[in-house]
Amino acid sequence: MKFRAFRAAFPHTIPVLTGYLFLGMAYGMYMRVSGFAFWYPLLMAVVIYGGSLEFVTVSLLLSAFSPVSAFVMALLIQARHLFYGIAMLDRYKGLGWKRFFLIYGLTDETFSIACTAEPPQGVDRGWFLLSISLLDHLYWITGAVSGALLGDLLHFNTQGLDFVMTAMFVVILVNHLQKSNKPYTALIGLGASAACLLLFGAESFLLPAMACILALLTLFRRPIEKAGETA
Repeated sequence: MKFRAFRAAFPHTIPVLTGYLFLGMAYGMYMRVSGFAFWYPLLMAVVIYGGSLEFVTVSLLLSAFSPVSAFVMALLIQARHLFYGIAMLDRYKGLGWKRFFLIYGLTDETFSIACTAEPPQGVDRGWFLLSISLLDHLYWITGAVSGALLGDLLHFNTQGLDFVMTAMFVVILVNHLQKSNKPYTALIGLGASAACLLLFGAESFLLPAMACILALLTLFRRPIEKAGETA
């Protein structure tokens, strides 16, 4: 049962594998050139497991000790996960002990897959979702450690590697649009994000956009479900 779930989950995580390996390697190299031993990115990839926050943590570790500032910054950067958690309440319900790791491993990319991917017939849903989260976490750890180990050997300009994350989200979105008979959720997300970007600017639009998307999806949940059934 576990192996079948693992095998069924793997194809869904291939876009994350590509993105996490490259971005994780960039992060590991960044840690090494900043003067940290290779086990720092390993430890943070296991414990923190938040790509954008881990990059910011490098500057926090190099700056003056300020736990309050670090807490506020971490909360602001990762606050979007509150909306992810709310959206996954029903999907993670009744999964027993598995839900603890599922909650911990709910990154942006894992959420994008787990909220739509369905296990094949005969595959346990709990093990399927757990396999997705576990695979994504292992990809990130592998990338971070590989970059840390190669950091002393390779020296090149890593500017632009963070675009891998954007490209990965585009691939996941295209894959979702191809498989889903309900593109309305994607259109709501794009429209709300574009509107909030114009209203609040690039530095502050994320949280208002997430709140707006959550409100719109809640408001139009029944019409979207009916339209999907019709399609």
